[in-house]
Amino acid sequence: MLVKFDSAAGTITMFGDVAAQLLRMMGHSGTVPSALLARDIPAAVAKLKAALAAAPEEPSVPADGDARDREPKVSLRQRAHPLIELLERAASRGADVLWDKG
Repeated sequence: MLVKFDSAAGTITMFGDVAAQLLRMMGHSGTVPSALLARDIPAAVAKLKAALAAAPEEPSVPADGDARDREPKVSLRQRAHPLIELLERAASRGADVLWDKG
């Protein structure tokens, strides 16, 4: 499943499991569809950044496994970056952010 985040500040799409994990880190239930009001976004971003900073660092390349497993892994922090940018733009413009299955 994909989740599409939409706002007057922009749109992004991400994998559903990652989106739900990031939403829960923001203090949201992870429900799809749902929304954040513009006034609630700064607190949600602060919670998300704190949770990401507290999360253990993920290895970028696994030490064992075959060659296919040696591809660099995209960390949760990296996956969160576009969402954080969208949320911060939306907050600065006073725009709500909605999400639904993409």
